This record gives sequence, structure tokens and C-alpha cells, in this order.
Amino acid sequence: MTPANNSLSWPPEAARYPDAAVRAFSALGSNLVLDFHGNPATANLAVFSDGNHHMALEACVRAFLAENPEVGDVFYTTTPPAPLVDALKGDGLAVGNLRISRKPDVFIGPDNILEGLVKANLMTHHAPFAESRGNVILVRKGNPKNISCVSDLLSDDITVTCSNPITEKASYSVYAEAAMGMAQEASVDGNALVEKLTIAGTNTVHSQIIHHREVPEIISAGRADAAIIYYHLALRYTRIFPDVFELVDMGGVVSGERSPMNPTTQYHIGLISDGGKWGKNFISFMQSSVAQSLYDEHGLFGLC
Repeated sequence: MTPANNSLSWPPEAARYPDAAVRAFSALGSNLVLDFHGNPATANLAVFSDGNHHMALEACVRAFLAENPEVGDVFYTTTPPAPLVDALKGDGLAVGNLRISRKPDVFIGPDNILEGLVKANLMTHHAPFAESRGNVILVRKGNPKNISCVSDLLSDDITVTCSNPITEKASYSVYAEAAMGMAQEASVDGNALVEKLTIAGTNTVHSQIIHHREVPEIISAGRADAAIIYYHLALRYTRIFPDVFELVDMGGVVSGERSPMNPTTQYHIGLISDGGKWGKNFISFMQSSVAQSLYDEHGLFGLC
């Protein structure tokens, strides 16, 4: 497979897009920061969030600012949750050589992550507000290997890419569960497929730390043929890079008749300490019909 000459050109994401007076130090392959948004020094609200639903979260923080312009800006992150927990408990975040000491007012992530914050006395309670619809298979445009179902991923002719099982345990566990469940439903060897996803080698490429950016880059560059991935992520990639990607349904997700063997993930939200001036307002907004419809629009379910 021949690698692409250029990386994917990701669209800007932020609560407020910077104006022309803001000098940009970023380019493909150099100082490009995709999952830290806004100004941590001046924002009146800081949100730490896991990243795979970043497209829906961006839409929500922009809508929240439209309703509450006096907030000024929202600094928010969209990375795997474990480093964010460490940053909350420790001395902040390091993004390359840049240090960010801002702590969050609101934390978003899977139930077990936020329950850990409750046990650490950093949060008093949390609640689910959204849920994924399940998982599909992401391939390059035109589906050159003619992948039609999960059993095709076992072929020696297919190279897969997946979340790193060490550095991104939360998403890896979802994809491994989906692989096992859908393989069993198709009467193929689920253990063999999970093993293929787990052990890096000739036919398996792992992301390093942020799979929702790295996996599409790996497939786009021709380093892998396919990935089991959240439907809402695959939908995002096909929308912003329609000439690069397409998705293959897995277990009825696209038709809306998801197999129970294709797992979903719930996203919870809670205040850190008192949430500052705007934390409670933001949580109320994320539980509103406006935010719920934005999550629906981006391929997730609103739960409130």
C-alpha cells in the first residue's frame, strides 16, 4: 500500500473561531493541535471531555455561547479521559512543550471515569446525557478490499487499525467487545478477531494515544484497510472527507436496527467542585432539547 503524500486537512474546531488578528502557528505535520480548543487563560468555562464525540460537543459549546455570549469563550479538551483525570489530579496538561494549568469546571466521560472522580471527592454526582448508536467498519473510498462484514477482517489480506489497548483502554474495550459480539453472531472466531485487534504486527496497526484522529490518518495513508469504529466517528469522517472514506454497516447500526451484540457507550457529565460561574448552566444546556438534537444530528442518541 502506498502512503498518501499529505495528512488529512482537518476543519477548525472551537467554541469561538479566532479572528484574523490571531497569529497561527500550525501546519500539517508541524505544531498542529487538534484536541485542545479555546483560550485557557481567559475562558470563563473549562470543560474536560473524552474525545470521540468531539463533533457533537463542538456544536453544543458553540450553541451554548450563542445563548450565553457573556461567557466569552469555552476552553475544552477532546482527548482520551485517562490523561485528563491525571491532569485534574496533578499539575495540568502538557501539549508538546506547552503547559496548561487550567483545571475543568465540568467533566464529561464514561460512567466509570466519572465514578472514579466521585470516589476521589472531586465530583459529587454525574448523569448520562448521550449514548453512541453502535459501531461500523471504516474503509477507504471505493472499498478497495470489498469488505462487507466483520468476518472479512480475519483475512490475511486485510490490515486492521484499532485503538491502542494500553493507552486508550476505554475505546479499545468497546471495539474488542463489538468484534467479539459481531463475530459470534456471524459464526466466526471472535477470539481470533479480538487477538488480531490486540496484537500489533504485520496486519494490525495501533494508534498511539488519540484514535479518533490517528485511525483515519492510518487508513487514509494506506497503512491499514479497515477499522471497527464508533458509527458517529465514521459518519463524521465521511461527511468532512467524502472523497477519502466510506463506512460499512455492522449489525444494523445504519438501518437503526442495531444488534444487541454491537455495544454502545453512554456519556456522563458532572461538575468539578462547584463548577464555577457557568458550570451548572452548561450542564443544564447539555441536557436540553437543543443539545440533544445536536447529538442526534451527529449520529448519537440524546438521553434527556
